[in-house]
Amino acid sequence: MTTPPFDPPSERDIRIVSAQLGRPARDVIGIAARCVCGNPTVVSTRPRLTDGTPFPTLYYLSHPAATAAVSTLEANGVMAELAELLVDETADAYLAAHEQYLTDRESIEFVPEIAGISAGGMPTRVKCLHALVGHSLAAGPGINPIGDTALARSGWSPTVCECVDYGIA
Repeated sequence: MTTPPFDPPSERDIRIVSAQLGRPARDVIGIAARCVCGNPTVVSTRPRLTDGTPFPTLYYLSHPAATAAVSTLEANGVMAELAELLVDETADAYLAAHEQYLTDRESIEFVPEIAGISAGGMPTRVKCLHALVGHSLAAGPGINPIGDTALARSGWSPTVCECVDYGIA
């Protein structure tokens, strides 16, 4: 069994993620990536929510500045442009990213309803850049080529803090 790349969340992490999302965080089982200041950037969410709902998005982008930057890319139609990159080595790497995503999620819990479904349109489409960038930040550079490209084009960097004061001790 592999262990996905995340740290267990603290109570403070959950309060910050709730503030980032503007709603109570639910079923967060880990912090998969952090801002340079230490605040959560990507959360890991249980594959089956407490209410029984299957939830395929293991890596969820929570950082408001990152989310806004990626939303701008989506609003500008970058997904179609990135989809054109899905040939040859990039398509092979994207398939491998999809398979790693499934392995990570299934090491936590196998949920039959979402078997074979990862996130962001993988392995053949580019559907949600938020999920793909979240995966790139969680897995590290070189794993998800489309997530890496979207992150690079977003204008947001995980090495520059753009956090607000959440007023959480």
